[in-house]
Amino acid sequence: MSSEQVLLPELGELVVATVVRIVPYGAYVTLDEYNNVEGLLHISEVSSGWVRNIREHIREGQKTVLKVLRRDPEKMHVDLSLRRVSEREKKDKLLDWKQENRGRRLLNMAAEKMKVKPEEAYQKVGILIEDKFGNIYRGLERAVVEGEEPFLKVGVPPEWALALLEIAKSKIRVRRVQIRGILHLTCPTANGVEVLRESFSKALGVRKPRNAQVNIYAVGPPRYRIEVVAENFKQAERILDSAVQAAIEAVTSQGGEGKFTRRNGQE
Repeated sequence: MSSEQVLLPELGELVVATVVRIVPYGAYVTLDEYNNVEGLLHISEVSSGWVRNIREHIREGQKTVLKVLRRDPEKMHVDLSLRRVSEREKKDKLLDWKQENRGRRLLNMAAEKMKVKPEEAYQKVGILIEDKFGNIYRGLERAVVEGEEPFLKVGVPPEWALALLEIAKSKIRVRRVQIRGILHLTCPTANGVEVLRESFSKALGVRKPRNAQVNIYAVGPPRYRIEVVAENFKQAERILDSAVQAAIEAVTSQGGEGKFTRRNGQE
C-alpha cells in the first residue's frame, strides 16, 4: 500500500478487518489497512442464508476479508459484506496482506542496518519496489532468485540493493518446483548432429520468466533428459510443453523423428 494517507477504502474494495464487537444486528470491525477506521458488518451481509446466531459465522478478535458496500467520509464509516466475498478472494487478499506486512518488516530491518528511520526507508526505496512488484515482499522474493539487478533497474541505490538482498536471502526461502521427462530424438541425415544441436538450442531458448530454467542432459543417444525449474507447476508445465514442442519440431522439420516421455523421478 502506498504511504499516501488514504482515509477510506474504495467501493467494492476487499479489506482485511478485525472483529471488535458483536451486536444483535451485526458486528463492528476495524480496518487493518486504514488506520483502524471503524466499519459495520450488518447481519444481513454475513451469509447468503438465514443467520440465526452471528457468532456461528464470526467471532470477536477474528481477522477476516470483507467487501466495501458503502462509505461515509464525513463520519469516517464504512458498511461491509462478508457474504459477497468468495473463498478465492479471501485467500488471495489475506496472502497479499500478509506479504505486505512481512515486506514492511523486512524493509524496517534494512532501515535499521542503514541507520535510517523506517519512514525514510519507505520513501527512499519502498515505494520504488512496490510500484514495480506490487508489494515489497514480492520484490524481495525476486531478488533472492535474481540478485540485486531487479532493485537496481527500478532505481534503488546500490547500497540499499545490497542491504535488502542480504536480508532477503537470510529471511526468505523461495519455493520452486522441478519437472522432467525424456526426449527421444534422432536424425539420420548427414548433418544430424547439427540438427540435434539446433533442436536443443530451440528448446533452451523458449520464452520463459527470468527465474525459470530449462536444462537438457544426454542420457545416451537418442535419449536426452529435459528438466524445467519454475515457481509453480502450472508455469513449469507450460514451459516444458513449449520446450519439447520446439525441440521435436526442429528435428522433424529436417527429416528426423522425435517423441517425449514424461518422468516423475530421476532418470
